[in-house]
Amino acid sequence: MARDYLSSNRQQAYLLPPSIDEWLPKEHLARFIVEIVKELDLSNIHKGYGGQGGSKAYNPEVLLSLLFYGYATGTFSSRKIERATYDSIASRYIAANTHPDHDYSC
Repeated sequence: MARDYLSSNRQQAYLLPPSIDEWLPKEHLARFIVEIVKELDLSNIHKGYGGQGGSKAYNPEVLLSLLFYGYATGTFSSRKIERATYDSIASRYIAANTHPDHDYSC
């Protein structure tokens, strides 16, 4: 007897680039953390990032949001938080689909 399974083509191309915003439920903890961090006064942190030359620094709001989300979900290792930006949709959302290095120094 033939079975009719749903197609599972991992090579399927998107017609339009996917939006990470569409992959995360509206009431997800990651969205809440991003909104809370937007409200924080990070002016002292931003002052430390000015005019140092070299590579561009990651946005402190992104890094702080990743740290808060990691701690809120029981992930305390910077290496695991970095890995989550590849493996976790919520972490990808927070990091805006970037992957800050766990040992990145400014």
